[in-house]
Amino acid sequence: MLKSVIQVIREQIENRELIIRMAAFELKGSYQIHYLGSFWQFLNPAIQIGIYWFVFGLGIRGGAAVDGTPFFLWLLAGLVPWFFISPSIIQGANSVHQKIGIVSKMHFPISLLPTIRIISSTPQFIVMLIILFIVSLIYGLKPSLYTLQIIYYTFAMYVFLIAFALIASTISTLVRDFQLLLQSMMRMLFYLTPILWSTDLIINKLGDFGRLLENILRLNPLYYIVQGFRDSVLGKAWFFEDLIYMGYFWIVTFALLYFGSVLHLKFRKDFMDYL
Repeated sequence: MLKSVIQVIREQIENRELIIRMAAFELKGSYQIHYLGSFWQFLNPAIQIGIYWFVFGLGIRGGAAVDGTPFFLWLLAGLVPWFFISPSIIQGANSVHQKIGIVSKMHFPISLLPTIRIISSTPQFIVMLIILFIVSLIYGLKPSLYTLQIIYYTFAMYVFLIAFALIASTISTLVRDFQLLLQSMMRMLFYLTPILWSTDLIINKLGDFGRLLENILRLNPLYYIVQGFRDSVLGKAWFFEDLIYMGYFWIVTFALLYFGSVLHLKFRKDFMDYL
């Protein structure tokens, strides 16, 4: 039953050095013709953060704190994981279709392609995390034991992204419309995931119905990751305090990994025919 999952995981482990080398090569190649080079990996999200802070922090919200936390710090704690998640999902889903020509010449497992794309975005994620901690210190929030949870949520994020990218890259190769649909879905999820706003707003306005809406929004696995990073940085909660929600996230993640592995292994020999 788990034969497909074991095979895909084995391919990732046995080729881990190749994944790192190709991720570094892809990162270097993405910015080699730009004057600022890889600095754009920091500059792009920094500009977006500034815009969101200006519009939602100073403009719409007037800079009001969220649950006692300065809005900019609260916003940044949610944006940092999202700026890694969103491009990883979109580009990971397109990784097989985009690089299938290389695979046909080099002959290595196609299942590595989504992982390579995700790993290549890691330097940007690390830089953004460092900025997040610097901003936290500026606001007087020192690291605590809760901060160690970032290790767990980072691991959970990578596992989910690899699992999702595996199934999404297969579907996107078979049905190209899926890539456009996924891009639209990610834009929608950005606003449905409480990154720019807190679920306390709908609970305060709608009461019990607001709590129902919050539970529906929590069905989105990205909610678990974003909120987990926020709880870790701001010291709000431990990851094991809600074991039911934790179990739900991992069930969804392993379901994606299982069906993604089965689907990928079933069709990957025929990818060239679909292209």
